[in-house]
Amino acid sequence: MEIMDKPLTKNIRPDRAFATLADYESTSGYQGLRKAVTQLQPKEVQQWVKDSGLRGRGGGGFNTGLKWSLVPMENTSPPDTAQTRYIVVNADEMEPGTFKDRLLLERDPHQLIEGIIIAAYAIQANTAYIFLRGEYHLAAKRLTNALLEARTKGYVGQLILNSGFSLEIHLHTSAGRYICGEESALLNALEGKRATPRAKPPFPVVSGLWGKPTVVNNVETLCNVPHILQHGVEWYQSLGRGLDKGTKLFGASGRVKYPGLWELPMGTPIREIIEEHAGGMQDGYKLRGFLPGGASTDFLLPEHLDVLMDYDAVAKVGSRMGTGTIIVLDDKTCPVQMVLNLEEFFAQESCGWCTPCRDGLPWTVTLLKDIIAGRGRMEDLDTLTGLTRLLGPGNTFCALAPGAMEPLQSALKYFRGDFERYIVANNVVMGQA
Repeated sequence: MEIMDKPLTKNIRPDRAFATLADYESTSGYQGLRKAVTQLQPKEVQQWVKDSGLRGRGGGGFNTGLKWSLVPMENTSPPDTAQTRYIVVNADEMEPGTFKDRLLLERDPHQLIEGIIIAAYAIQANTAYIFLRGEYHLAAKRLTNALLEARTKGYVGQLILNSGFSLEIHLHTSAGRYICGEESALLNALEGKRATPRAKPPFPVVSGLWGKPTVVNNVETLCNVPHILQHGVEWYQSLGRGLDKGTKLFGASGRVKYPGLWELPMGTPIREIIEEHAGGMQDGYKLRGFLPGGASTDFLLPEHLDVLMDYDAVAKVGSRMGTGTIIVLDDKTCPVQMVLNLEEFFAQESCGWCTPCRDGLPWTVTLLKDIIAGRGRMEDLDTLTGLTRLLGPGNTFCALAPGAMEPLQSALKYFRGDFERYIVANNVVMGQA
């Protein structure tokens, strides 16, 4: 690929930290912002991003420009700036197996800052917050330095680039909890409240932070925006291989030879990610399955390796692209124990706001522990299957429990024999006794 084909990582080098304003400006940094605030109206910026086909990179996959366009704005030119609006960056990267935003935050923070300013201009927000995972200490340090540099240069603050637009950006480090990745729980946490999800509607674009219109975007999503403004819609659309547009940070972890992250076109086959970029399985191990987009996605099998990594293609085979970070299951790792590990995490991270999640996830953990410990019965598998429905979409206050059920329901589908072997072995021992 040419450098232009890797806009997200063009500034990231293995030999140095590309994090200063001078470095960023030397590769046309802040030129997308300059074009936005000096040549385009806010509605035009929204339309550019909408037409580009950029979809949310946090896992939801909603069209970013369309999301911005849902913010109530006066039909004036330029739009009314009297109403308070907010941009909030979801940098609370706690999905197991996901580490893509960390790379962007630590190695090229100005890219995110430029994306924030353009997004804020597009909806005429004068305040933005970066909600950062508390454990990301290096990211916090580099973001703090980058924000200071940007303010000194006039990219942040009053009358940016001598335009009539002003913006303050605040860095907020999270106190923790996976639930803060759910956008309405994140907003509650940012307000200083307990991090529990809110009822929807109203959606945050109408009533979000302190009851004001708020757009919540993922780090990687916003990092795409400066390049769309600088190079244009057609250029961005040309980067994708399938129906989805642009590039994406794809990752792989587990028993592969080269765990890591790679910026690749949307629509890259899963086989290419695992076998070429991750180097294939480590010697002595075989691929048995994989979670395509982090811990809260359904297992897929080796027969799905030629599926393209885009939202619709992965959905058609029964999973989700999620964050695009693949967790590999090898033939020497027990899928039942792997699922137990994941369910323990989700049970611990439940905010306890709704009964199915608060009580159903610990019950799931107990059943899995009993099966592994030799206390399981075949009826327990029916109970687990029932729980995947009871804790599924539409039955809980947010998507935490439904996401937790995805690896479990697919493990029961594809690896049921592993569950049954624990139970049969226990019955044999009991019969001998």
